[in-house]
Amino acid sequence: MSILSRPLPVADTLSLLPLSLMSSEVRAGFPSPADDFAESSLDLNELMIQHKEATFFCRVKGRSMEGAGIFEGDLLVIDRAITPRSGCIVVAAVDGELTVKRFMQRNGQVQLEAASPKFPPITFHDGQELQVWGVVTGSVRRFG
Repeated sequence: MSILSRPLPVADTLSLLPLSLMSSEVRAGFPSPADDFAESSLDLNELMIQHKEATFFCRVKGRSMEGAGIFEGDLLVIDRAITPRSGCIVVAAVDGELTVKRFMQRNGQVQLEAASPKFPPITFHDGQELQVWGVVTGSVRRFG
């Protein structure tokens, strides 16, 4: 099960930091020297955050979502203003414990699925508590 760190709120902590955005895509093959131009700027807050007051971050601990490109140590961007729908990745509290999983709804039943066959889906029975905290809208990963 992927466990998450203490949520970090976004509201009131954002600052504008425009960064250069190249007009061309970066090739994973042979580089072109003609592509050394920055044609516009980009603010990562604008790119990653849709609802400032409803967005928070959590750091991932665990390996159950690696198949979805979410790795241990990643910083998730979670938006509480988005209503979860089947197939989206959510942060949820299951019996009070935070986890990140794919939210699935079938025939009126909800289950949370890992993105690894090593982890069984979480199904809910009478007396169990599920509280969806928000939808994961992005992640940040540092290399090195």
